Amino acid sequence: MKGFKYLSITAVSAALFLSGCNGDFVNTKPLDQLSESTVWTDAALSEAFVTEIYAGFGQGGFNEQMLASLTDETLFTHPGRGITTITESRSNPADIGWVNGTLSWQQMYIRIRACNLALSKLEKPLFNDATLVDRLKGEAKFMRAYYNHQLLRYYGGFPVVERPYELGEADYLAERSTFEQCVNAITKDCDDAATLLNGKSLASGRANRAAALALKARILTYAASDLHDMTKAKAKSTVLASFSKPELIGYTSGSQADRWQKAKDAAKAVLDLSGYGYALTLSAPASKDEGTTNYHNISMARNGGEKELLMARYFINAKQEDGGRQGLFNGPNGYHNWAGNTPIQLMVDDYEMMDGSKFDWSKAEHASKPYDNRDPRFYASILYDGSNWKPRTADVAAKDPANQIQTGTYEVSSGSSKVPFFGLDTRKSSVEDWNGSYTGYYARKFVDPSPAIVDQNTWQQIPWPVLRYTEAIFNYAEACIELGQDAEARTWLNKIRFRSGMPALTESGDALRQRFRNEKRIEMYMEEQRYHDTRRWMIAPTTLGRKANGINVTGTLKAGKTVTIYKYDPTSYDYTYKVFEIDPGKENRAWLDKMYYLPIHRDEMNRNSKLVQNPGY
Repeated sequence: MKGFKYLSITAVSAALFLSGCNGDFVNTKPLDQLSESTVWTDAALSEAFVTEIYAGFGQGGFNEQMLASLTDETLFTHPGRGITTITESRSNPADIGWVNGTLSWQQMYIRIRACNLALSKLEKPLFNDATLVDRLKGEAKFMRAYYNHQLLRYYGGFPVVERPYELGEADYLAERSTFEQCVNAITKDCDDAATLLNGKSLASGRANRAAALALKARILTYAASDLHDMTKAKAKSTVLASFSKPELIGYTSGSQADRWQKAKDAAKAVLDLSGYGYALTLSAPASKDEGTTNYHNISMARNGGEKELLMARYFINAKQEDGGRQGLFNGPNGYHNWAGNTPIQLMVDDYEMMDGSKFDWSKAEHASKPYDNRDPRFYASILYDGSNWKPRTADVAAKDPANQIQTGTYEVSSGSSKVPFFGLDTRKSSVEDWNGSYTGYYARKFVDPSPAIVDQNTWQQIPWPVLRYTEAIFNYAEACIELGQDAEARTWLNKIRFRSGMPALTESGDALRQRFRNEKRIEMYMEEQRYHDTRRWMIAPTTLGRKANGINVTGTLKAGKTVTIYKYDPTSYDYTYKVFEIDPGKENRAWLDKMYYLPIHRDEMNRNSKLVQNPGY
């Protein structure tokens, strides 16, 4: 924020020619900059500086490329974006692959420096508003904790920097702090932020006490996990076992049970807050329709669902940002959308049946009607063949008056013959076939169903859930399971399931652990949980390492039936469903244990000779 007094040689020469030795001209202050002293003596300008630090959140998770496509949730449709570098385990220090700005080493440190600068200047404020000073310090502490936690969960231990470096220092190099030191720094900032923000009134989208407590619960949950208990991590991975600096990626001493207890206590502090959470007081499962509506309200943050949000990135039509274009990025090509992050069959198959049993392709009743009687959240999350959706745009409406998703190949009548009709939402569509899904599915979650928001000419106002209340429930339940407190875990998990219209869990031990993991997979779909969960649980080889897959849907006319304009209709068609693996030429997923962490980019290693590269690179 410093305003430097400078002019080019040409400008200075011209000024001297026109004004002689008038020194006032060359000392004129820039009109588009403010001096550092001006900023920190003015309350409004100080607040503006802290507000800008939030820009490090970017679009939240609502980028055209989503973290879900680095997992067994979705497949990214378009080539050449660096996605497969990661999903095929080809990351290396020279080419990490696609990295969102919200986790970039360089971008995080830019924001961390801004936090450090704000905190240093606010330590002895030059304006008279103690309440505002505490609030701004609390926000800066939260954001420093958040950006630090991004570094930790992607890269492991990082250099903890808690002061702004100045020009002219003898040395700008710093070693990576241990994993434990990083966790301690983050949790301290969360505690400080929670204290400073307690009782403060803040606008939506700004840090608050609840967000600080939730972030603390998240990082302590990660810290307690197997990936960061080096005894367990080494036993499960030879790559991690051979790393010469294990203290950079986990705990080399201490009790994992103690760490789970700290995680449990931190999560319970969030659950004890009043005014948060949505539809969590049911004593029995909601109906199927209510369960779908409840989940839809949460993902839209409407009709009470906004109570789930502890911290969110908001979008408004007045400022047309990419975060408001999820319908365009992920919607069907038959609606002139881009089909960016499309659900894969592995994700679809993990939605349970309504009675809580597993979906099973080997059962004829499941294979013949794979989208019937599934977990109600499925219908608020996935667009599948035959789903009712919005009215088509004017140029396509005549081809689909029923307004249904068409991802199959169907017979239609042409005179006395039967001819194939390729669904409007396929890669053989008559509408933007190049944007069709490879998997046979589209994302419904986070897409506004309003008919007014159809194609790339309209934006939506759905907030990205940076932190939500239900995540804290999962953190609490997970800690309870790991501490052998299964009944308490079931109590809280069943609140989520009842809200969703699903029956209670009854398992114990490892069976409960597996049900918990699937429950979180379903509930937190596309919310950037799966990427981290599969790694910290060390189940990535058997989850992310699987090949991505999709569904082929075929509709064959029944005897005596005549259809000239296709619509989904089991009375006129026999439907068959066949699962297939994605062509390896499109994406050939594979897992190598080096992918438990991203590599530190070669440029960062070259800038700082004290850095140690992550294992496997």
